[in-house]
Parts: sequence; C-alpha cells; structure tokens
Amino acid sequence: MSHHTDPFAPAIHTGHVWLRTVADRLGTDDRMEAQRALRAWLHTVRDRLDIGAAAHLSAQLPTLLRGVYYEGWTPGRVPVRHDPQSFLHQFAGTADVPPEEARRLCAAVTDALAQLFSPGQLDHVLAQLPVPLRRVLLGADFSDVLTSAGIFETPEAQP
Repeated sequence: MSHHTDPFAPAIHTGHVWLRTVADRLGTDDRMEAQRALRAWLHTVRDRLDIGAAAHLSAQLPTLLRGVYYEGWTPGRVPVRHDPQSFLHQFAGTADVPPEEARRLCAAVTDALAQLFSPGQLDHVLAQLPVPLRRVLLGADFSDVLTSAGIFETPEAQP
C-alpha cells in the first residue's frame, strides 16, 4: 500500500516554524517582512564569514532555509569586511527596510535564531565576527550585559 504524501512537507513545516519564530521576535504577523529580515540576516552574516564558518552556519539551518542562505553566494568574494555601519546598510538593503530599522530587526532575528539553533552554535558563529559586529547582532541591551561581564573585551584590553 503506497501513501502519497508530500516528501517536502517536513522541510516546509520546519521552515514555517522558523519563520513564525522570527515573526514573533519582530512583533509582526507579516510573514513576508519576517522572511526578508531573516534572509537579510543570513546573507549579511554569511558574507562576513570565511567559507568554513559559512558552511558551519549552513549546517544549522533547516533544508528550506539552507537554500535561501546559499542563494546568490559567491564564495570567492568572502569574507566581506564590514564595520557596523556598512553591515547595517547591507542588512537594510537586503531586508528592504529603512536604515534606522536595521539595528532593531537584526538583533530580533539574532534573538530568534538563538532559540532555534542547537545550544552553543550561534555563539560559535558570533565568535567568528569582530566585536563591533557582535554588538550589532546582539542588540544594545544584550551586548551591554555581556560587556559588563567582560565577554566583549578584546585580548589586548584584558589584564
């Protein structure tokens, strides 16, 4: 007896779960807005990582989002060097949001992904990035907590 089920259904379901989590963190019911913000986060972070770290990040993504992640990627052009402003500019352009919204949205997506990734995996990705970009991705509130705990100190700043 053969069952005619959609072989892609589990991937689609997981993609929807991840998108719902992002939408909840963004405080929106607009799934297109959530998808644009998630895609922008994935592409902007991916482009800043070296090839090995980018592949490591992709392994944490569900099948459907892995396709979104690799869309348009040119491995020979990474890592793209970013300061916080250029990083947020790329994010805003990719997400199709005003630049003044980029910081809040970026931190909200990071927060959603922290819930969805395996424990410690987002930390591993963030450790590959310079401290100023980690601050952008984590958002002001959380990065202030980490700074006060000494987590964001650079090696030369530590005693």
